[in-house]
Amino acid sequence: MESGNSDYHLWLGRAIGSKAERASFLSAYSLAKRARVEFETAVRLNPRNAEALADLGEFYSTAPVIVGGGNDKAQSIAQELDRVDPARAHELRARIAEEKKDYTTAEREFKAAITSSQHPAFQWMTLASFYSRRSRWTDLDYAIQSGVKAAQHDPHAGVALYDGASLLLRIKRNPELAEKMMWEYLNSSSKTDEAPAFEALTRLALLKAQVGDMAGAKQARESALSLAHNYKPAQDLKF
Repeated sequence: MESGNSDYHLWLGRAIGSKAERASFLSAYSLAKRARVEFETAVRLNPRNAEALADLGEFYSTAPVIVGGGNDKAQSIAQELDRVDPARAHELRARIAEEKKDYTTAEREFKAAITSSQHPAFQWMTLASFYSRRSRWTDLDYAIQSGVKAAQHDPHAGVALYDGASLLLRIKRNPELAEKMMWEYLNSSSKTDEAPAFEALTRLALLKAQVGDMAGAKQARESALSLAHNYKPAQDLKF
């Protein structure tokens, strides 16, 4: 209905990409191409849309050439991001390097993203995710703690706590800290559409289950379903 809105095309691309992650091989191929078209449209409509540029760059860096990916294209997007959002440009270069298994360059670029960011809590959590993929647990713990400290001084960084808590949930590490971080996000004024409260509550339920608080887990699940009664991940929890 508003086909000239860059953000709407970005979100449509994200939705199609999410479907592609769960689809069969043949369907994923078609969906990936559709997602690419939406990201490219979002950037064409607003060349200074940093989120759209970052998502398009990540698509180019990770998708196979057959669906329109390619590191040369990703490097070109990184140059565009240099003028719009230097921190995202460093992150994209880090992801390109990681895809090439150049982990030294990737780490250096992730760290450069922190120093160039106005909201470094996000970049600390991204660095923590990199360390998780490399099984560097001490470095991961330091990055998470640094991200938490940065978020305490940034009223716009609540979702970084959600990101860090979700990472700890996924790797089953320090669930007590993750639970605290998720609560802080839910109680913050900076909740976003990328991390809706019903999803955060569902993940909080899982964290509470990890620490053995089954009554709290059930309550968090019920709170999630009260906000989105058809949300399947919450429906599927067996407590």
